[in-house]
Amino acid sequence: MASTPGFAEWSFPAEPGAVRTARTLVRDTLHDWGMDGVTDVTVLLVSELVTNSLRYASGPIGVRMYSHAGPTLLVEVSDPLPDPPRERAADPDDEGGRGLQLVACASRRWGTRRGRTGKTVWFELGLPGHPPGDDP
Repeated sequence: MASTPGFAEWSFPAEPGAVRTARTLVRDTLHDWGMDGVTDVTVLLVSELVTNSLRYASGPIGVRMYSHAGPTLLVEVSDPLPDPPRERAADPDDEGGRGLQLVACASRRWGTRRGRTGKTVWFELGLPGHPPGDDP
């Protein structure tokens, strides 16, 4: 685990308790950074992405958060599976399949990228007090 002002990084084993631990660490870190205004949505989206990683990957899951006094919070969730997640349209009665829809609707931007040993799904959230388009 690494955490400095504006940067935090954790790695979790691919075990069910990883979701709860990730939510707690994200919530506590954002509180420490004074970003309570984006805590609930960040925790929700991290929870969805870590759950997706647990469902499909068997290796460690990484979570990183960046915010350096800018207008956005960048969050990344990585796992060793190289295949990018697929956004799908869930039917009203489906019990799953809405995680990426949630990420797409709640974030400013989101995407995926391949790494040497897997993939990263990332999203950006606008921070309160920074108008849209106030990007550096």
